[in-house]
Amino acid sequence: MKRTVVASSPQFLRALNARHVLEHAWDLPVVTASDLMAATGLTRATVIGICDDLVELGWLEELGNARTGGDYRKGRPARRYALRDRAAAVVGVDAGYDRMSATVADLRGQVLGQAEVRILAGTPESPDRLADAGTRRRLARSVFDDALADSGIDASTVLAMTVGVPSPIDAAGNSPPHPTGFWQLMNPGLLEVFTRCAPLVTVENDANLAAIAERSAAGGGGRDVDSYIAMLVGEGIGAGLMIDRRLVRGRRGGAGEMRFLDYVDGVRSANGLALTARQLASEAIRSGTLKAGSPLAALLPENLTEREVMDAAASGDVAAAGILEELAERLARICIVLGDLLDVDRVIVGGAVTTTMPGVIARAAAIIGASGDPTAPELLPSALGPEAVGTGAVEHALSLVRERALDLGPLAMSPVA
Repeated sequence: MKRTVVASSPQFLRALNARHVLEHAWDLPVVTASDLMAATGLTRATVIGICDDLVELGWLEELGNARTGGDYRKGRPARRYALRDRAAAVVGVDAGYDRMSATVADLRGQVLGQAEVRILAGTPESPDRLADAGTRRRLARSVFDDALADSGIDASTVLAMTVGVPSPIDAAGNSPPHPTGFWQLMNPGLLEVFTRCAPLVTVENDANLAAIAERSAAGGGGRDVDSYIAMLVGEGIGAGLMIDRRLVRGRRGGAGEMRFLDYVDGVRSANGLALTARQLASEAIRSGTLKAGSPLAALLPENLTEREVMDAAASGDVAAAGILEELAERLARICIVLGDLLDVDRVIVGGAVTTTMPGVIARAAAIIGASGDPTAPELLPSALGPEAVGTGAVEHALSLVRERALDLGPLAMSPVA
């Protein structure tokens, strides 16, 4: 059969080459025409022409040649270029269930401004305790505006933003139905809230963004392995799956949802360690079986916190110590099951428990290590703290800009900050 070959147009090839040049410049503080020739295989004339175009579009700036700085004494002076990293900005929003934050960053991910707000807490089982959809939309927009004000930049310079929410997200930015309406409450039309705030706006699952952060951020626990799970643990459990260096989202964005734990012996729910700690402690207090003088017995079951359970155990309360051991065994079992299913190198636990119950994570890691299971993953606490989701959101927004930079039009010639 005769094959027809369609030649690429000169415009297409030039755009493709421009993308390669810009990508190389994005990864280095300064590049020379010679660097770009070596990286792309293009001729000097083509490289210079493309760089001139990118300078005119506002993506690159041409620096003084190195001879002026005394680096070159003979031959043709090197033409040097740098990304105009302050020519535009991106925004990452972490729209969590009890806290929202926003981060404004330049085109290299350097933070320019931040803001956060605490909101009414709740659980998937008790959505009535949560702020309503209208309040969540208002707060999300408010924290975005506050971060922009903190950065000092003009809103028109924002090219992309990513919003992280604690619910599955499909390709259209929507969440599937939840029995109590929790997912819809966590994502109450946030794509529409921000659709006019930037040319590129996406809503993404928060655990997926945490997985991106563990790969990209300094100190991230996924930088040295190919496959890992970023698990956010607090009131519930969610997981971002990075398998063979690729984020797995699933057909409806539900990969990493932990509802299957309802069917795992010794776990039986996707409740997080914080919620389970309070439930077990409340049951123990109400049972009336705690010993006299028990620190746990002195707590009020209706408003105790997981940190108080930790403190009770630290003071020698046997019942509280038993609760923490049960939590550690539960976490270890979850990690071993996930290891069997996905054969990952590591599970990285983030979320509130890294500060409220670090001992539980350490004990779970010891249980896993002693299990003898050949596919058991390493368990580590995240070092990224409460900013993991926001960090991942910024990185995701940056990736959108890098992918589509030449479709976004010329940038403003004055820096954003």
